This record gives sequence, C-alpha cells and structure tokens, in this order.
Amino acid sequence: MPQKNLAVELLRKLISGEIKVRARRNVVQSRSFAAMVEDATRRYQNRVIEAAQVIEELIALGKEMCQASERGEQLGLGEEELAFYDALVTDGSAVKVLGDETLRTIARELTIAVRNNVSIDWTTRENVRARLRVIVKRILRKYGYPPDKQDKATQTVIEQAEALCAGVGWGLTASPPSRNHQGCGPDYS
Repeated sequence: MPQKNLAVELLRKLISGEIKVRARRNVVQSRSFAAMVEDATRRYQNRVIEAAQVIEELIALGKEMCQASERGEQLGLGEEELAFYDALVTDGSAVKVLGDETLRTIARELTIAVRNNVSIDWTTRENVRARLRVIVKRILRKYGYPPDKQDKATQTVIEQAEALCAGVGWGLTASPPSRNHQGCGPDYS
C-alpha cells in the first residue's frame, strides 16, 4: 500500500512538472491539464477513488499530454501558433461560427502580429499593451470572431503572449551591435 501512495505522488509530481514547462508555451493547455491533475488528486485524497485508479488516470493524462504535443503538426501549426489557436478555441462557439481553417489563419496572423509588436518591456508599459490589444481585436474582427467573445479571447491571447515572451525573449529582435560604434572595436569592413 505505501508503494502505491508513493507511485501516485511521484507520477503527480512528474506530470505537474511537465505542466509547468507547458505553461511557458501554452497557457490554455497547461490550465486544462492542471485542472485534470487537481481533480484526480482531490478525488484520491477524498477516498473517492483508489490508488490504482488515480495511477491509471494520471497515466492516461500523460498520454493525452503527449498527443497534445503532436496536435500542432496535425493542424499544420507551429508551437506558438498552436498556443494562440488554443487561446481562440477555448470557447466552442468560435469553432462552430468560424471553422477550423479560419481559426488557424487567425492564429498565424496573431503570432506574426505579436512578434512584430512586442518589445523588451512591453508587459510593463501600458501603452504597448493597449496597442497590442487593439491589434488583436482588429484581427479578430477582420475574420468575424464572435463579438461577445472577443474580450475574453483578447485577454487570453495577451496572457499567452506574456507566457511566450517570458521565455528566452521570444519575438524580440535585437540587431547585432555595430563593431565601430564610438570606438567599440575595430572596423573590418
């Protein structure tokens, strides 16, 4: 019996670690998986399910996480594009109204727009955040995203952009330093 408890805890920690890694790339996916782990753990702690059942559920969740990683390839989307796609499809009515192909196009356009409009300190500068919100809303309107769902989608897209940019400077472009800028090194040209 103690081995089962240890197995449950170890599996839960492994999956939780993977969820934390995913949170840096895909906020919506990580929230969904975190809720599933929380639910299974809570039911186990309340003795609603046995250790063997929670182990099975956590293993199934791990497999589902692996499949989610392959989903981007199936949709023809890159990792960042998939993250924005997931932010757009959190509301099922958007998929029904716009269709899968339109949402993929929106995700691609959002990825480009965010990359082109973020700067190093964009998360702290409200004017840059506001400009990005306007750009996101324009893209959503351009493709006919349901108006009553635009605010929530915009908020989720901004959260996703923050998560992606919190990584190693995603989307930030830095030009190489000039070799002859005010005597900072020889000019070999």
